[in-house]
Amino acid sequence: MKTIYQTTANATAGRNGIAKTEDGLLEVNLSYPKEMGGAGNATNPEQLFAAGYAACFSNAILHVAREQKIAISAAPVSATIGIGANQSGGFALSAALAIELELEQTAAVELVRIAHQVCPYSNAIRNNIEVELTVNKQLLA
Repeated sequence: MKTIYQTTANATAGRNGIAKTEDGLLEVNLSYPKEMGGAGNATNPEQLFAAGYAACFSNAILHVAREQKIAISAAPVSATIGIGANQSGGFALSAALAIELELEQTAAVELVRIAHQVCPYSNAIRNNIEVELTVNKQLLA
């Protein structure tokens, strides 16, 4: 792979610290969510992952639409990230993406399927994290 962009973020004190990028554009306090015994008074890694995945997948849809000359100006994506214990004593993530497109359903589904192959987040987690895709409220098999 020829890298066209890279960035670095640093975190201190895990889920109860601060995460920030070296360029200073992002700096967030971190806290365990209440569901995991924390105060829930700051963001957490799952929220950051959800925001990044939603933005990236939306852009993948728009990219594929442009390449296929499909005229859409928006690709709303809602990403839900879950965390829970796995069978080996560690933790695992799950992801669900809900996509709403103003297209005929067959065309919308095809566009999302292709975007799922293009999106770098999808490619990074494929075969590692369960990803559920819903297009215009229809769950994809």
